[in-house]
Amino acid sequence: MSGFPIPRPESTHHRLYEFAKSAIIKIFAHPYATVCDLYCGGMDIEKWDAAQITHYIGIDVESSGISEIKETWENLKKNYTADFFQADPCSETFKTQLQEKANQADLVCCLQNLQLCFETEESARKLLHNVASLLKPGGYFFGITPDSSTIWAKYQKNVEAYHNRSSSMKPNIVPNCIRSESYMITFEVEEEKFRLFGKKYQLKFAHDISAETHCLVHFPSLIRLAREAGLEYVEIQNLTEFYDDNRTQFAGMITNAGPNLVDPRGRLLPRSYDVLGLYTTFIFQKPDPDVAPPLTTPILQNDGYNHDEASFSDFSQGYNECILMQCSMNDIVAFDVQSEWQATEWQQTLWRDDEKIAHPEPPPPPPPPLGLGKISEQKGILGPGPADLRFSEAI
Repeated sequence: MSGFPIPRPESTHHRLYEFAKSAIIKIFAHPYATVCDLYCGGMDIEKWDAAQITHYIGIDVESSGISEIKETWENLKKNYTADFFQADPCSETFKTQLQEKANQADLVCCLQNLQLCFETEESARKLLHNVASLLKPGGYFFGITPDSSTIWAKYQKNVEAYHNRSSSMKPNIVPNCIRSESYMITFEVEEEKFRLFGKKYQLKFAHDISAETHCLVHFPSLIRLAREAGLEYVEIQNLTEFYDDNRTQFAGMITNAGPNLVDPRGRLLPRSYDVLGLYTTFIFQKPDPDVAPPLTTPILQNDGYNHDEASFSDFSQGYNECILMQCSMNDIVAFDVQSEWQATEWQQTLWRDDEKIAHPEPPPPPPPPLGLGKISEQKGILGPGPADLRFSEAI
């Protein structure tokens, strides 16, 4: 399995990607945390040091990558301790190979290679089971990956434009190739179906020497396999939305990342929007059995309790949405996009006797926790993406 390409430092892609990694690390990492970094060749030692973690576990497929990052860590003499292992997160079993690290990590991150694990269902399943074996109960698995919703929607528009052109113009356009000022995406074959696993494409940014082969990440399958492994879905959010939701917190950081990325008000410039829009965050959590599980439906009073049926219907609608997504021609998966903070608020906003008269109308839900951004509403069959590229319905 090849590693993620390290773009040239001067490229817009590099600066924006490094900013995105710094931002999500700042949100999740906390002092004294134990962090496991999958595919750690990205050399994020300084970012973790700034987060004041206590212990770092670096895992990478390539021995050369492990040697390089270990040498860098030793030379920089950082304040946190570290262990490094050569292992393949999507083909080896950590439960036996890294038994001494089981259930030790507060955080497991995969900041660059999740998409490579979607070549087969088994490799994706193996990765998620390994993550679950490393995490402490209550710990988070998070990272960044190409946004397959955005990429596939761009591809569909390209194919549609190709077939809608007159025959004399068709030779001037390649339907399976997406081009922009900053990158080129080429699918191996033209096909209408989004395969759950093994749907490959080539991604090449303007300043990269060569293209890299990736697989589309089918988000419903990611959520399904994560649940099989014991990880609960929290959020998947396109990086443009992630930035907009946290602009106040991160405008200074992205300005420091280099010139010509945002306007004077901190809004993304078109090229920055185009590049960041190719990626998404993902967040999962390993439930803690010692903590009461979140409620997925409201606890109602007994039958004798009088309430306004219409008001309750409106109140409940915003909390529990179930979306049907077509994963294959005959296979439909339903998944609940209930978020943890929403579920917790159910416990805090139960109807109480002293509220029956004084507060007949339920209050609106509060904002999400600081840093996590708003919990995304369902945005089409494949999840998030820029508004004009989302699937309007499950097809």
